[in-house]
Amino acid sequence: MNKKEIQKSKLNRSLFPSIEVLNRLAISENGFLFDPSSSNSFTLNQTGSAVIDILKKELDADQTIKLLLQEFDVTASTVERDLFEFARTLREWLGTT
Repeated sequence: MNKKEIQKSKLNRSLFPSIEVLNRLAISENGFLFDPSSSNSFTLNQTGSAVIDILKKELDADQTIKLLLQEFDVTASTVERDLFEFARTLREWLGTT
């Protein structure tokens, strides 16, 4: 991703659950996610697990997108779109909407 693409990408980190919420989640190696606060469970695929791991690093949006672009063979617009969708789903599931 070039500098211009990074400047264009302004994914708002506040769309995702806070670091406190992310850190309370228990995630197995198989992608089984458990929220002890609500007793909800969910299964993540490899991509979802990678996104959670990156979000726990508390990087800004541009750094998050850059890491995902390095990890997966997709365009910046695809990463942004998928991150927005994942954020919406995660916030709904965790009840942090």
